Amino acid sequence: MTARLHRTVVDRREVMVGASFAAIAALLYPLPAFAQEAQSPTMPEALEAAIGDAKPIEGKVKIDLPEVAENGNTVPFSISVEDDGAANKVKAVHVFATKNPNPNVASFYFSPRSGKAQVSSRMRLGTTQEVLAVAELTDGSFYMGKQIVKVTIGGCGG
Repeated sequence: MTARLHRTVVDRREVMVGASFAAIAALLYPLPAFAQEAQSPTMPEALEAAIGDAKPIEGKVKIDLPEVAENGNTVPFSISVEDDGAANKVKAVHVFATKNPNPNVASFYFSPRSGKAQVSSRMRLGTTQEVLAVAELTDGSFYMGKQIVKVTIGGCGG
C-alpha cells in the first residue's frame, strides 16, 4: 500500500476567523502587572511619620535586648515604659532599627485603661545597629530609649 498525501486547502475566510480568535484570546490573556517597587523610608522619615516634629526626651523607656545577637533573624526584645500616674498614660510605643532597610519594626498601641505599658516580641536585624523605642503619652509628650545590638553570624563577629 502506498501512502497518499492529502492536501488541505485553507481559504481566506478560515484564516481571518482563526486570526480573529487569536487576537481575542491575546486580549483576554492576563498580562503580568508591572508594579513599581515602593521605597522604604529612611530613619528620619520613619521617625517623623510616627511622631511628627516632636523631640523625644531620653528616659522612662526601658529596652531589654541582648548585647550580642548570634542570629539577626530572631532578636528578642522587651520594652517597658514608666507612666506618670492615672492622668498621663502611655498611648503608643514605636520601635525602630536604625540601619535596617526599613527602619520601622513595630508600633504598639495601648488603651487608656491599660495597665503597665510593656511589650515583648522578636525583630529581625540586618547588622549591628542601634534600636530605638519611642513612647507617646496621652498628654502629647514623647520619651525614648535606645540600645546598640551587635549582630553576629554564627558567633563570628559582625
